[in-house]
This record gives sequence, C-alpha cells and structure tokens, in this order.
Amino acid sequence: MNKFFGHLSTVIEHKHYVRQACFKMGLYKQGLTHDLSKFSPTEFWAGVKYFDGTHSPTQDERKDLGYSAAWLHHQGRNKHHFEYWIDYTGKNRGEKAPVPMPLKYVAEMVCDRRAACIAYHGSAYTQADPYEYYVKSLEHVVMHPDTMFVLETALILMRDQGDGAAFSFLKKSYHCCSGKFVFGLMRDAL
Repeated sequence: MNKFFGHLSTVIEHKHYVRQACFKMGLYKQGLTHDLSKFSPTEFWAGVKYFDGTHSPTQDERKDLGYSAAWLHHQGRNKHHFEYWIDYTGKNRGEKAPVPMPLKYVAEMVCDRRAACIAYHGSAYTQADPYEYYVKSLEHVVMHPDTMFVLETALILMRDQGDGAAFSFLKKSYHCCSGKFVFGLMRDAL
C-alpha cells in the first residue's frame, strides 16, 4: 500500500509544480492537463510496481522488461516530450528525424524537468538540477537543434539566474513568435 500512495503522492506533487510554473507563463490549459496519462492503467500501475521515490519508475521497468510500456505510452501522448516530435521526413519515408517543437511545449518541458527534479530531490533540490539532469541524458537525446537551443537556453538561465529568468525568456519567446517556432526570433528573445 505504501508504494501506491507514494507513487500517487509523487505524481500529484509533480503535477502541482508543473501547474505553478505553467501558470506563471500563462499556459493555463497545459498546467491543468499536464501528464493526465499518468493516471491511465498502463502508466499508473507500472509506477506503483516500480516506485521507490528517488527516480522515475520507468527506469526500473526498463531494466526489468527490457523496455518500458509506461514510457512508450507516456511519450506518445504528451507533447511536452521531445520524443513525441520525431516523424518520418524526407523524400523516402524510411527516415525518421526530430522536428521543431512548438514553443508552448518546450516551455512545458522545462516546467516538467524542473518539477521532476523538485519531486525526486526534495529539500536537496537546487536550480542547477534540471540542467545537470539534461546534460547527463544528452547521449540519448534526439532533438531538433532549434528545440535544443531553446531548452538549453532556458535551463542555463534557470541554473545561473533562477526560475524567473527562465520563465521570462520562455514566455517572451512564446509570445514574440505567436507560439510557433521561429528560430531567428528566438535569439532576439535573449
């Protein structure tokens, strides 16, 4: 029973931190609907089974099964994950490549990474944690360079100047570009 309530509590806490951050940027719908798929049976019960409170249960499911059904379900339903934005491109449809993420989802991705670090690190959390987590995962990242630029910029701002600077950059970026990714305008948002 402890794993059930531990996982449920972690999901609710995570959603709370994402909602707060999204609201600061005016992303109200995303703040309210963030990660609703975590309550689906595929994701929720795997989370309960592999819960230990220190890291994502999908890591342990992947070790146990060789893949994570919960993660595959999650990334395919949540647009704030860069993996959602990999598509067939080019003239021969056999090539897959990342496409630029709409800025509102990049902003939500930053909120998501921050909230995950707060939920798992607790009182040991620092504003550098989301950037450090990102750097550790770079060898596995398949992300469009424009999306990566915005994500890295926001995480560096968060690390060096705090949440307010990162959220201000993301909000300004989103509004100056009408929610669409316009790379030249992104550099101007700095």
